[in-house]
Amino acid sequence: MKKALLCFACGALCLATITGCATLFGKQTHAVEMVSNPQGAEVYINGDKMGQTPLQLSLKADKSYTVEFRIPGKQPIIRIINNRVEAKWVVLDVLGGLIPVAIDAITGNWYGLDQNKLNVDFTMQEPTK
Repeated sequence: MKKALLCFACGALCLATITGCATLFGKQTHAVEMVSNPQGAEVYINGDKMGQTPLQLSLKADKSYTVEFRIPGKQPIIRIINNRVEAKWVVLDVLGGLIPVAIDAITGNWYGLDQNKLNVDFTMQEPTK
C-alpha cells in the first residue's frame, strides 16, 4: 500500500513539474456575450459573420478579435477584444520552475481575454443616408 501511494505521489509530482499551471487548470476558450440595443445586430468577428445579437460565443484566449456590429441604416460599431497574459499563471509557473513557464508560453494557455461582454447601443446614432 505504501509503495502504491509513493508511486502515485511521484507521478503527480512529475506531472506537476513538466506541465504549466495554466495548461493543467486554465481554460483555452472563454465565453463572450454580445448584446445590442436594439437586438438583432449582425455580429462579425475578424470579418466572418457569426450571428445576431444577443449572442454568446466561445473564443480562443490566445488570439485578439475585431468585433463589428451592423444594423441596416446605421454606422457599424467596432469593438476590439484583446488577449493578455494572466499574471496568476505566470506567478504560479515561475514558482514551479523553468519548464512550466516554457510549456505555458509555447501552448499559449496562460492567455485570457480582456472582455467577457460587449454591449453596443445604436439608438444614439443618426441614421445613415
